[in-house]
Amino acid sequence: MHGWLRCRALVLGCALGLWLALPAQAHKSSDAYLFADSQGGRTTLRWDIALRDLDAALPALDADGDRQLTWSEVKAAWPAIEALALSALSAPGCRFEPTGHALERRNDGAYAVLQLAAACRVDERTRWRYSLFADLDPTHRGILRVQRADGDSAVRLLDPRAEVPAGDAAAAEHPSFLREGVHHILTGYDHVLFLLCLLLPAVLRREQGRWVAADGWRQALWPVAKTVTLFTLAHSVTLALAALGLVSLSPAFVEPAIAVTIMLAALDNIRPMFGGRRGWVTFFFGLIHGFGFAGVLGELQLPAATFGWALLQFNLGIELGQLAIVTLVVPLLFLVRRWSLYVPRVMVAGSAAAILLAGAWLVERTADLSLLPF
Repeated sequence: MHGWLRCRALVLGCALGLWLALPAQAHKSSDAYLFADSQGGRTTLRWDIALRDLDAALPALDADGDRQLTWSEVKAAWPAIEALALSALSAPGCRFEPTGHALERRNDGAYAVLQLAAACRVDERTRWRYSLFADLDPTHRGILRVQRADGDSAVRLLDPRAEVPAGDAAAAEHPSFLREGVHHILTGYDHVLFLLCLLLPAVLRREQGRWVAADGWRQALWPVAKTVTLFTLAHSVTLALAALGLVSLSPAFVEPAIAVTIMLAALDNIRPMFGGRRGWVTFFFGLIHGFGFAGVLGELQLPAATFGWALLQFNLGIELGQLAIVTLVVPLLFLVRRWSLYVPRVMVAGSAAAILLAGAWLVERTADLSLLPF
């Protein structure tokens, strides 16, 4: 029996190790924003691309190698930026040409703004080819807003690794923000790590100052359900408020704060300090994580009906991704909860590793350093 339990623990440890070894982007996912408007037989397109992404794709952009982009460096690199962008985007019958460029500071950093035009018409059914950063960043998406003739807007997600089939009007009209929500949580490695820290003690209970295994499924499921529900409610609230523009926090604060929430949740596993307040702490930390989910929709300035539908899909996708993680992890934890080394080797050692990783993210996010090879 003990050998069987140790085998399950080894499988769990390997799975967590493989997850931590994945090429991960723990910061905000890479998004570019495109705004298309057709009037008569001409289409204008504004394309906002994050300078942090361009810096990774164009090593010569930071000419002096000081990790600080200046206006003169960006100005000198405009031809290379335009060439990279134009090689990664096309639409049938359209030949886009640059008509101007600028820089804009958004909530999550500076963006290069390309102004393009073409003698053609596009609408929500247009089949776009989009391949920006396809070989560089698996999290990248282009988010396209198409202005309709009736004044309303349609939104499309442009995935460098997938295309909407020609003539698929339904896919164009209702972009898969559900799928994007799943993608966002599963590639948001800091959010996943925080959730894992919350789940590690869920199959245990505190008794006379020490951890003991939960007696059965019922005793384990209640802490899991409580933890996941509180986290879900909290980040859903702030996701909606932030995406609506009612509450705004800079990523310069949110990203380091998310790293701190991971460290505190992991530390509580090693040396409990929240006690009966752990539920309230989980809810508060969930509020912070909600701001980390909000950037995708908040920048598009969508009409109310379109925005509401996209937000509903996106949030549901996040919850489905979260449910997939819980469904995979909790049964494994439950199976090994009685192993004598579960607390020291799985929960304590795993939490210590989470503290180290979150600490590295915290330094990266506050000191503009790169400590990790991903």
